[in-house]
Amino acid sequence: QVQLVESGGGLVQTGGSLRLSCAASGRTFSYYPMGWFRQAPGKEREFVAAISRDGRTTEYTDSVKGRFTISRDNAKNTVYLQMNSLKPEDTAVYYCAQDKFRLSGTSAKSTEYEYWGQGTLVTVSS
Repeated sequence: QVQLVESGGGLVQTGGSLRLSCAASGRTFSYYPMGWFRQAPGKEREFVAAISRDGRTTEYTDSVKGRFTISRDNAKNTVYLQMNSLKPEDTAVYYCAQDKFRLSGTSAKSTEYEYWGQGTLVTVSS
């Protein structure tokens, strides 16, 4: 049974930083690309970032490019999201997700992801 457990959310001021972590278990972590999505109050869930199996390929939504960095440590079965220069519009519940198996690349489509964490709340105050 696959489990994804996020941590690292919290309250931060505009311009601050947070690092989210997502610990995975249940199947061979290095086989699967990973992604981060977020859902703000009253809005649909949206793609934030994704990383390929080997970490060589990353993908970001335009609004976070240059501010957020996704990374992974396959030895620790963990994916990270470093968030810098945070803005109030980044306030959301952030979800870690595990993609289906693919030989290379990433996906920004939530429907491609097989497993989801419970989410961690990030609140950016102005």
